[in-house]
Amino acid sequence: MKNHLLLVCAICLTCFCQLAYSQEQEPSGGRISGSLEGNANFFMRDSLIGAANTPQYDRQLYGADAWMNLQYSNWGFDFGLRFDLFNNSNLLNPTSSYTDQGIGNWFVRKRINKLGITVGYMYDQIGSGIIFRAFEERPLLIDNALVGLRLTYDIAPNWVIKGFTGRQKQQFDAYRSIIKGFSLEGFVTGDSTSTWSLAPGIGVVNRTLDDASMNSLVATLNTYPKEDVFVPKYNNYAFSAYNTLHAGPFSWYVEGAYKTKDAINDPLGVIVRDSVGVVGDKFINRPGSVLYTSLSYAAKGLGITLEAKRTENFSFRTRPQEQLNRGLVNFLPPMTRVNTYRLTARYNAATQELGELAFQADARYSPNKKWSFNVNYSFINRLDSVKLYRELFTEITYKYERKWTLTGGVQIQNYNQEIYEFKPEVPIVETLIPYLDFLYKIDRKSRCASKPNTCSSATTPRPAPSRTTATGLLRSSSLTLPPTGPSPLPTCTTSAPAKIRPKTATATAYRSTIRVLMFFTP
Repeated sequence: MKNHLLLVCAICLTCFCQLAYSQEQEPSGGRISGSLEGNANFFMRDSLIGAANTPQYDRQLYGADAWMNLQYSNWGFDFGLRFDLFNNSNLLNPTSSYTDQGIGNWFVRKRINKLGITVGYMYDQIGSGIIFRAFEERPLLIDNALVGLRLTYDIAPNWVIKGFTGRQKQQFDAYRSIIKGFSLEGFVTGDSTSTWSLAPGIGVVNRTLDDASMNSLVATLNTYPKEDVFVPKYNNYAFSAYNTLHAGPFSWYVEGAYKTKDAINDPLGVIVRDSVGVVGDKFINRPGSVLYTSLSYAAKGLGITLEAKRTENFSFRTRPQEQLNRGLVNFLPPMTRVNTYRLTARYNAATQELGELAFQADARYSPNKKWSFNVNYSFINRLDSVKLYRELFTEITYKYERKWTLTGGVQIQNYNQEIYEFKPEVPIVETLIPYLDFLYKIDRKSRCASKPNTCSSATTPRPAPSRTTATGLLRSSSLTLPPTGPSPLPTCTTSAPAKIRPKTATATAYRSTIRVLMFFTP
């Protein structure tokens, strides 16, 4: 076989703009703040690269998503409201079009001495999320907020008890099953000179199926052969115990979870009829368990993380009929690196809820502010020792005086298509991908509104800038953007007498960059 070289150069001009607005009154008044995030997509049909046969590429040609969030605090209350908009969106399903709009989130919070009260839409988790996590991931249109009531109470210094009940959000509606839970978390440390601390916790979650979901499950089970039929239960319970130990430069987290017998879907299940086995979706009744641990070391310029996880029959959803990213009550920590480039993210090892044994090691070393080195290795097998995934990722970064950054490295993968993509009797994919990324900052400036006299640097959260690559040549089944934390953006204040607080403050920041990406595939 002749080796061929594919050189793809994508020159992307990324412009980022954020507008933040806040209004403050006297100490006896309130405070309002908000944010707006919007995405606009234009589609150009090209059947040669697979950009076809979806409503957006074939006829709609345009799609948009937007989230506008407002928060107001006064009288000891916190109020929140969010408007969601989807026009010809492909986030819910990449092969279809979704259009809707409405109130996607609201909440009211109040603190009364040691008691905390929240009603409405809530994002929360127990431990690392193995038995419960209500979270949002907008690039994948995952919004598993819990709609209901949450109470917290400080039973002692550094010890908090929490209880909640509600239903999980489903776009602009909610699933009918009821989810309720409880947790107890604390923090223990020595005296002021000690270098260790403990953060133990326990939690329990219960899910009660609604009648419609149970009736649908029973109807499906009645079509199975007698030996595959079981009696499903309305109530399912999950328990977990976890602890974080900090000792000097070391940090060790460990969590164990158990789930009672539950109807879960096996996508590779076998149903035998008339001596012929049919492979496909099949409900099974099994208990589940997860054991997860993470050990990290951090010193000047050096960081090392080791992780291990064993998962067995731990699918936990609002109803057994939900699949993929829908209806997830919990979150199983992934054991692979989150890659951001389209080609390196082409093959993603999805967490196997029914069974996997996984290990991951990550090391990063920065001798100075210019150089950074990173090595990551992932190992995933099924519990029966079937090979699922291997990845070796290396990265070297060089920064020059805040003007440009050069990043390069190599990715090596082994990927089991038969398991991850349900392709029978296909070989394991083996990849070797060297890559190079050059990022040059053209300018960075800020413009203050309301003719301010002074500007100061503050920490302001910002959304991730859009990434543009040669989509036609580097088409990927999924793209996960890296999480973005707070970053310094200029804020502006107006000159005022010492006893008068500023009424309004606005700021607009611009940053322009040029990015060149190059991938080589043998």
